[in-house]
Amino acid sequence: MSQKFIKAKNNNQRSNAYGKFFAQAIYGDKFIETEDIADFIQQQASVKKSDIVAVLTELGDALKHYFEMGQKVRIKGFGIFKVGFSSIGVATKDECTASTISSRRVLFQPETERVVVGQEIGKNGKLKQKYVVAKRMIKDVAFEETPDNIMNIKAAASSGE
Repeated sequence: MSQKFIKAKNNNQRSNAYGKFFAQAIYGDKFIETEDIADFIQQQASVKKSDIVAVLTELGDALKHYFEMGQKVRIKGFGIFKVGFSSIGVATKDECTASTISSRRVLFQPETERVVVGQEIGKNGKLKQKYVVAKRMIKDVAFEETPDNIMNIKAAASSGE
């Protein structure tokens, strides 16, 4: 399988990229739910689906618990979760309180790894490796263009045309 994309034109006249084409991700029309993930994991490991569902269900409460304690959470092979927020600007340090926090969100940073992509001779004449930092979960994801009309067919089907 692969991540599907279409070619989309930027029609925002105020954008520096106006008129240019970009790859735009296309996703399946349903969410993958906890049960689906549990089925997949069950096929890969020697754990029962009911146990996996229980663990995944408790994960949200566990994250909330540690967020309330001001902690970041690292799940090996997955990434780091932490709280992020925005606040309104105020004139003085004393005015900057928890009440100025205007929005909150969960930030996720996927686990990364260095992937060697070649070698080159450095300025000092020594051979050095060239590498990129790849997000571990998506480094092997393939991409495949899909025709624009597939989106039109899905949109028509969902609107009842």
